[in-house]
Amino acid sequence: MVVGAFPIAKLLYLGVRQLSKPVANRIKAGARRSEFFKNYICLPPAQMYHWIEMRTKMRIMGFKGATIKPLNEDAAAELGAELLGEAIIFLIGGGCMVVEYSRQAANSRRKEEELNETITSLKTEIAELTLTTETLDTQLKEVKRLLLYLPAPTKK
Repeated sequence: MVVGAFPIAKLLYLGVRQLSKPVANRIKAGARRSEFFKNYICLPPAQMYHWIEMRTKMRIMGFKGATIKPLNEDAAAELGAELLGEAIIFLIGGGCMVVEYSRQAANSRRKEEELNETITSLKTEIAELTLTTETLDTQLKEVKRLLLYLPAPTKK
């Protein structure tokens, strides 16, 4: 689905992003204050991100064997908190998409079941009408047969 093609989807995405930003900012602030959170949650992904980014830039510029120095703790904590905030926003948006997809799938299944029930009831009704028609046809044949064997009326 192209977001630009559906203005309501774009609006909903913007709304989810705006609602999830305060949650992400609050978690980032908590990450900056807590030593455990900073050391074990924020710093490792930030250092990994920095290492991958710098390694890619160095290779693009043609420096193959250059060593990459890790970020200082404050910069790494800030980068880790930003990465965490963006990951939270992404997860909330992704969760909304999963919920919407499952809701649409449930609606589709419900409509399909209703259609199948309608088709089944129509088939049952057709079978009943066919049986009724056959019964009436048999009775009509019997009446015709009896009419053939009736004696002709006599004139008085």
